[in-house]
Amino acid sequence: MSPSNSPHHALPPRLRRPRHVWVSPTTWRRRLLFWAGAGAVGLIAVLFAVAADYAQALFQAANGALPWLPFLMTPAGLALSAWVALRVVPGSQGSGIPQAIAARHLQDPAVKRRLLSPRIAVGKILLTLLGLACGASIGREGPTVQIGASVMLVAGSVAGLGREPGLILAGGAAGVAAAFNTPLAGIVFAIEEMARSFEKRTSSLVLVAVVAAGLVAIAIQGNYAYFGHTAAAVGWHDWEAVLAAGILGGLAGGGFSSLLLWMSAGIRGGFGGRLARHPVLVAAGCGLALAAIGFATGGLTFGTGYEQARATLDGMEVLPWYYAPAKLLATALSGVCGIPGGIFSPSLSVGAGIGSLIGGLLPDSPQGAVVLLSMVGYFAGVVQAPLTAVIIVTEMSASPDMLLPLMVSAMIATTLSRLVCPRSVYHAMAEGFLDLLKAGEAGKAAPETAASKTASTLPSP
Repeated sequence: MSPSNSPHHALPPRLRRPRHVWVSPTTWRRRLLFWAGAGAVGLIAVLFAVAADYAQALFQAANGALPWLPFLMTPAGLALSAWVALRVVPGSQGSGIPQAIAARHLQDPAVKRRLLSPRIAVGKILLTLLGLACGASIGREGPTVQIGASVMLVAGSVAGLGREPGLILAGGAAGVAAAFNTPLAGIVFAIEEMARSFEKRTSSLVLVAVVAAGLVAIAIQGNYAYFGHTAAAVGWHDWEAVLAAGILGGLAGGGFSSLLLWMSAGIRGGFGGRLARHPVLVAAGCGLALAAIGFATGGLTFGTGYEQARATLDGMEVLPWYYAPAKLLATALSGVCGIPGGIFSPSLSVGAGIGSLIGGLLPDSPQGAVVLLSMVGYFAGVVQAPLTAVIIVTEMSASPDMLLPLMVSAMIATTLSRLVCPRSVYHAMAEGFLDLLKAGEAGKAAPETAASKTASTLPSP
């Protein structure tokens, strides 16, 4: 056998890994630190979920005892949260997904840590809990992406890995996986939404981070389905439901994204920029509007909306026709007021409201299946990431039989959403963060100009 045909020379030299790498203490130290970081993301996600449920329960108890209390509590709480986010932990506003996306494009480590750091992660958790305790229509799953990216960035730095874009991607994927117990959705989210591509060098980072975070979460909470096990299914004779969910979900999701971007731009430039100079008053005004919407709907629009979505999916509740538009508006107000908090759970809840409406118009179609289709349609319309929407809802509801109809609904919804809102909301907000950071850097030479540009918060979903 010639040397060229020998099994020992089957791989090109650049692809061969030296044998000493596999037994190197330095290599194993780096791996252990990386795995520990991913496991920490899973642990934090679980504790965050428990605390979020407790914060919501406190607000619901207070609102049940004193229905007028949100008119005081919600504006004051949101104003406080916006002030702390602006003055104490800048970069923590919104869901954190735009910050993680923006950070992947930054080269300067110091600037990158203005969006991802342990300090921001702690502030993100505490302020999201404050928002939920005050009735904001926000979720904790999106913030877990920024938290996961921050944790993995620190773990990678300690381990000396140096592959920061891949670490951010891995941390975000681990956050989604641990928050929803959806490992496949975490991977697809990293590919489709955060990176918009996939590099071979980061594939192992993402996979290991998702597995480690997921194992820790499952060890604590068990192998559960976020929305329980759903036996819903549709046949092709229910094509009206598939089309209706895709069309209504896509138009509503694209409309929400357009509304969010329009409101954000309006706050930054409203009244000649005067609104942007008073972000705390803006947050208080949004809080007052949230209290009014919540009061008018009997408290349905407060919080994440998980309970409403779960009850509708299980057939235990039929949401009123006004729930979806009211929850959509409440989520938009929560997204533009400058407080930390995500849109994952509220968006799924709006989708459930749309499904409840469609189900009433199509009584012969299975209610649970129509709700799932609408959740996927609306969520795909909002994030314009159809594969992520399909896989995350499929894993959350343990309904693989619905995979193909869900794909059709997501495809229709994404196409229509892009007609309504050509820009992806997360990436549009990420560009805004990059612009603010560039303005801040330029302001070192021209402080007055930068101050006028950076006085406002950039709210992000």
